Amino acid sequence: QVQLVESGGGLVQPGGSLTLSCAASRDIFSIYTMGWFRQAAGKQRELVARIPSGGSTFYADSVKGRFTISKDNAKNTVYLQMNSLKPEDTAVYYCRATFGLSYYWGQGTQVTVSS
Repeated sequence: QVQLVESGGGLVQPGGSLTLSCAASRDIFSIYTMGWFRQAAGKQRELVARIPSGGSTFYADSVKGRFTISKDNAKNTVYLQMNSLKPEDTAVYYCRATFGLSYYWGQGTQVTVSS
């Protein structure tokens, strides 16, 4: 079992920045792909960014150039740095750990972009 705990969400003005964190309960980054997803009200959950245990990161077109995913293996924590935030980035953001057919979700953290 893996527990994932997100933090860092909140209310921010358009053009502002936030950094989300996802702490894993044990060392999984050497084999798990870590991803950030989001779900806006009335919409399906969508992949925002993904960082594998080895290899290149992936970003959705809607966040490319504005968001950066990174991880700190020593802290078992993955981050999502979000810059130039837009109202359409408003959503609940979820962290997911995936290895083969196994995956774990965090509880989500709300991000609201509004003036």
